[in-house]
Amino acid sequence: MDTSLFDYELPESAIGQTPAEPRDSARLLVDGSDEILHRTVADLPDLLQSGDLVVVNDTKVLPARFHLHKPTGGAVEVLLLEPTGKHREWRCLVRPGKRLRVGTVLELSGEPAMEIVDALDDGRRVVRLLSDDLIEASGEVPLPPYITEPLADPDRYQTVYANDPGSVAAPTAGLHLTDDVLARLAGRGIGLERIELRVGLGTFRPISAESVLDHDMHTETFRIDPPTWERIRETKEAGGRIVAIGTTTVRTLESAAALDALEGETSLFIHRGFDWQVVDVLLTNFHVPRSSLLVMIDAFVGERWRDLYRTALDENYRFLSFGDAMLLER
Repeated sequence: MDTSLFDYELPESAIGQTPAEPRDSARLLVDGSDEILHRTVADLPDLLQSGDLVVVNDTKVLPARFHLHKPTGGAVEVLLLEPTGKHREWRCLVRPGKRLRVGTVLELSGEPAMEIVDALDDGRRVVRLLSDDLIEASGEVPLPPYITEPLADPDRYQTVYANDPGSVAAPTAGLHLTDDVLARLAGRGIGLERIELRVGLGTFRPISAESVLDHDMHTETFRIDPPTWERIRETKEAGGRIVAIGTTTVRTLESAAALDALEGETSLFIHRGFDWQVVDVLLTNFHVPRSSLLVMIDAFVGERWRDLYRTALDENYRFLSFGDAMLLER
């Protein structure tokens, strides 16, 4: 598959810069059986069926971005990506990073904060945090680079059910859900379960290879509690649908089925011809051109995604992390 098949023109004016207020007022493009419907996320309980099971990713975004200085005074931005497994050590992106040698100590407000302990082949670095509470005390929530407006309330880049900090980007489809929507889902006999996938920046990285199948897929850590997996199995056996909130939830559920494991690391790349085993319905935002997420949508609904995206652009839907959403049935 040529990567150009997953390109489209995304005007800068279509990129949402601020989250919808209230959350569930975000517009929802519904791919109905006969026509495209235009609703809002607040309508979600009325668009699903009793016996369906909604599954959300309850990961919480780490305050993983730091604005530091070298001892010489030069500014350095560090974005923590994932722990290495050693005490206080993290793989990270550093900008600018070419001249940051191993042993360099980076400062925050004139005090030592991190030390560069390794340089990785792909240009990333490994840093050692010099205090246990550095992330919680001094880190900033890392908004995507295409968000240029300041975020007045950092909690708006967290879902209302966010639980265990571990991601460097939000599971953005879940940003639209509110406690009221969740309560009305329950009132209609629609279940709710939580899983966790720790979202990395690779999730949103455009595909640079000419062929989609040559894309080097990123690895992320996932976990599903056994009772949750059992309820998913029971729901499908009873004829209910599994409704995934966001592509990270899709990746978690389908990874568990493909790997026959409820936790671990996954580099699953969902593209055309994928053998779907779990997810029936998907609520998702509109994605970056040439991204693995868009390739996943193509695998879910086929080439119809182009008509849906064209309609969304014509109808002034907002795209990407703070944008609007779609409700799709496989």
